[in-house]
Amino acid sequence: MRFMLQVRADKDTEAGVMPSRELVTAMGKFNETMIKSGVMLAGEGLHPSSNGARVSFALGRPKLIEPPFAAPNELIAGFWIIDVESKDEAIEWAVRAPFEDGVIEIRQVFEASDFPADILPPEEAAREESWRKEQQRNTAPRSR
Repeated sequence: MRFMLQVRADKDTEAGVMPSRELVTAMGKFNETMIKSGVMLAGEGLHPSSNGARVSFALGRPKLIEPPFAAPNELIAGFWIIDVESKDEAIEWAVRAPFEDGVIEIRQVFEASDFPADILPPEEAAREESWRKEQQRNTAPRSR
């Protein structure tokens, strides 16, 4: 089962305040532990929402929304995607994060097998799974 651990933003992350050297070091060790255990698929910190944009859709039409957005605690400052056996195991990883303050929201990622066959027929589910595996194999940092 895959889960996204969403690190909620706060006024500092939304103001672009960089984390302390100590936190960056602790996060590196935490990430290394997850990588070595084989559970971490991805994980990144995000720039403040002021550097981003939103596209909303109504009646099939996109609309660009410029920041600012919601209150900082309603935004995401970073994330991990992990592959574990259960929600309980995802929680066990989340509580090990080296934070003194903050919130991590845990959300399960849909798998093709979660959809009934009348919505996602088996052949389409197999294609979706094949695409995901191909994407994971091909994902590598791009040189710029």
